[in-house]
Formats: sequence, C-alpha cells, structure tokens
Amino acid sequence: MHILFICYIIKQKLKRGIRMIFKWMNESEISIEGDRIEITAPPKTDFFCGCIDECEEGILPESLCNAPYYYTEINGDFVLKVKVSHDFKEIYDSASVMVMADESHWAKCCFELTDFGTHAAVSVVTKGDSDDANGCNIESNSAWLQVCRVGNNFAFHYSADGINFYMMRYFHLPSKPIIKVGLLAQAPSGNGGKRIYEHLSIEHKTVKNIRSGK
Repeated sequence: MHILFICYIIKQKLKRGIRMIFKWMNESEISIEGDRIEITAPPKTDFFCGCIDECEEGILPESLCNAPYYYTEINGDFVLKVKVSHDFKEIYDSASVMVMADESHWAKCCFELTDFGTHAAVSVVTKGDSDDANGCNIESNSAWLQVCRVGNNFAFHYSADGINFYMMRYFHLPSKPIIKVGLLAQAPSGNGGKRIYEHLSIEHKTVKNIRSGK
C-alpha cells in the first residue's frame, strides 16, 4: 500500500475562531470560501484495504489508498461535525470524514451513493483489512456527519438537519493520543467530481455518552 504524504500546510479557521493546521495526503484541488470547503475527488480514488478472500461472485472492492485526505492532527478527545454534499453521479461516490492512527488503522464515515442506488450513511473500519457497513438511507443530497473520540473509542453519527444526530457506528481503534482527522473525497468507480464540506467544527471535548454523541 502506498500513500502519498504532502506537507502542504494550511491554517484553516474553524468555528469559534479556532485555527488549526491542515495538511494533505494525496493532494487534490481545493477551494475555500468562508465556511465552505470544496475538494475535487479524482477518478478511481478510494480508501479501502481488501482481503484476499473471494465473495460468492468473485467481486471485491479494489484495494486503494489514493483518495484526497485534507486533515489536521488532534491530541486527545474531540468532536468533529461537518455538513457534506455532492452530486451522486456514480456508485460509491462519497463525501466523507476519516480518522487515521496509521496506514493500517483508520476509519471513515461516508455519505455515499450505494450499489443499491440509495444515498446512505456508510462506515468502514480498517485494522489491517477493511470492513464495510451500510447505514441508514438519507433522502437528500446533503447530510451532517459527526465523529466523537473518547480514548481509543470512536463513534460515527449522521444527521439530516445538523441538530438531531444518530449513531451509525461505534468502534475501537488502537491509536496514540495524537490522531489524524479530516475530510476525505472519494470516487472509487467513476470519473470523480466535487465534494462539498460546510460548517466544519472541531472541538476538544469529551462527550459524556459517546453513543449519543453528547
């Protein structure tokens, strides 16, 4: 597995006047206007580490770790929230958020066009090999995604309105206190496109109930 790290440093101003340094892994085109971030997902880009087993029809997701990842590094517990949207042109197109301990231990929360033709909250947790779990369908072209960390425990949440969040995944990820977290733009099967992220916020806080995200 080869991942291109580029130390392209950007000071991104988040809500409440907090400034964080963002870097690129697999750099791509980016546009930032106010609290709107637009990242281009190039064709055939994804983060997925497939195992060697074959499924019934011999079809497996391709192992790729080449999608643009615009990230910062956070020490300790945090809550990330962001509104995501895109045009849902081709299967597995997604606007996502990802946490990464290292190249073999990471997890992503995606708003994705599934192979069932739905817009859904999808999660992938990777500990060497990647799993894949479809969550709830969302009847919209936009959704809110949330990531919470408490120690080495993480939870992904989704929301249609940015107010009421529901858990889609709870998991453990071996990691050091400092972890990468940020925005991931994917187009695993298609020709790529724009992924939009709005109202990004990252708070250093420990939630009382990681399942509810509060």
